[in-house]
Amino acid sequence: MHRLMSIEWARWLKWPVLLGVLLASLSLVVAIYTAGQPLWAMLVLALVSLGCYVYLSRPAQALRYLFPGLAAMLVFVAFPLAYTAQIGFTNYSSNNLLSQERVTGYLLEQASADEARTRVFTLHPQGSSFRIALAPPADAGAPAGGLLVSEPLTLSGAPRTAPVPVQTLAPDAPALAPALPLKEVLRQRDALMQLTLKLPDQSVLRYAGVREFAPLNPLWRANVDGSLTLLQNDTVYRPNHETGYFETNAGERMQPGFKVAVGFANYARMIGDPDFRGPFLSIFIWTVLFSALTVLFSLALGLTLAVLLNWEGLRFRTAYRTLLFLPYAVPGFISILVFKGLFNQNFGEINAILDALFGIKPAWFADPLLAKTMLLLVNTWLGYPYIMVLCAGLIKAIPADLYEASAIAGATPLTNFLRITAPLIIKPLTPLLISAFAFNFNNFVLIALLTNGRPDFLNTKVPAGTTDILVSYTYRIAFQDSGQNFGLAAAISTVIFFMVALLSLANLRLARVNSKP
Repeated sequence: MHRLMSIEWARWLKWPVLLGVLLASLSLVVAIYTAGQPLWAMLVLALVSLGCYVYLSRPAQALRYLFPGLAAMLVFVAFPLAYTAQIGFTNYSSNNLLSQERVTGYLLEQASADEARTRVFTLHPQGSSFRIALAPPADAGAPAGGLLVSEPLTLSGAPRTAPVPVQTLAPDAPALAPALPLKEVLRQRDALMQLTLKLPDQSVLRYAGVREFAPLNPLWRANVDGSLTLLQNDTVYRPNHETGYFETNAGERMQPGFKVAVGFANYARMIGDPDFRGPFLSIFIWTVLFSALTVLFSLALGLTLAVLLNWEGLRFRTAYRTLLFLPYAVPGFISILVFKGLFNQNFGEINAILDALFGIKPAWFADPLLAKTMLLLVNTWLGYPYIMVLCAGLIKAIPADLYEASAIAGATPLTNFLRITAPLIIKPLTPLLISAFAFNFNNFVLIALLTNGRPDFLNTKVPAGTTDILVSYTYRIAFQDSGQNFGLAAAISTVIFFMVALLSLANLRLARVNSKP
């Protein structure tokens, strides 16, 4: 009976819940569309419609449990990838953030104050309201009593859209309250900026400064063909859809620019621009070397320690294993910052020891070769415990009778390693090594905390460091370069994605091959 009641309640709640979800989804679609993104609004609407079909249609019942995972993959994986790839085909940057329509609107809103007709204002409280008093223009020769005063205004709440009339203060009118000090006027600044004041001669004044209202003369005029004219000198600026700027016939650009599609220009720049190609290829080669050498050194050290710790005659093996595992237990960013202090040229312990023994104090952070060596040393220290634990587990899985038979045959430990240990662990270890390579290919934390890509290449158009790897180089282009070239960074990110994807496919293929008997 209780189960039947639960089923009945579920049936009754099904439609209200569905209606609530649909209303929330439709409001989200409308919000996205009104924000100027019709394509993304259509995609969200299609996803919601597909969800309704899956959960309301009997033929699609088998997909009900798969749909949430597929939808999450589309939203959190496929969408960022597609959006990043799309940005890579544009000139999107800090100088080209807006659309052409928004840039046009921004320029048309620019205005300059008419200094000859500027009026100093004061703000006077009147109960919970305020009154604005305008002094005569400085060069108008008006008498001191020719003061213009607004009606009582409420500056809080919704901004006032209609112009506020101001009239000459009558001689018999009650005196105004003392003017507010500048500190109090500044608190009302946002509301004052929204006001327009209409004078008796029907001219309109707008907020022009901390203490001033003035007529604002537009700086630009829109033309029928989409161009803009700068009214100060009647110069015409036309939109250039190749560069993303309003430009004159002489090539003079007006900031800000607008976002346009540039095709494969960002990808072609990686190969065709000599000033960009040199650092990019150097960073790409160093990224591959850094990842490969890190895996190689970590494998050599971790495997050696795993073999030694597997020696039955070694005393205190548990203590050694615990101590050697500690670098993996400590958070990586803490270890990196500790090493950054240890490698300090003037105050670090490493240089103090080298100076005492050999009389040298290497410039670890200034010399490119030493900086790369330091990165490999630190990354090997951080990575070998993982390899050591993996190898120790794989060695434990090797049958002991193989080593017993080898001992009877008089084989040496080196022969045991080359003939038994290495061949039996290399296959299951290979996919894990490829994963470690892919991880170090994008090891942004180490580079950012230890060297930040320094020392930099000289005479480059885009800032690039000799110790940068592709992911840190992309970060600098996107967020630290003065131009913040998001389009170029997105193009490089897309290239990195395909490289890591190829490594993942190789990993899966190796795992499939190794799983076969």
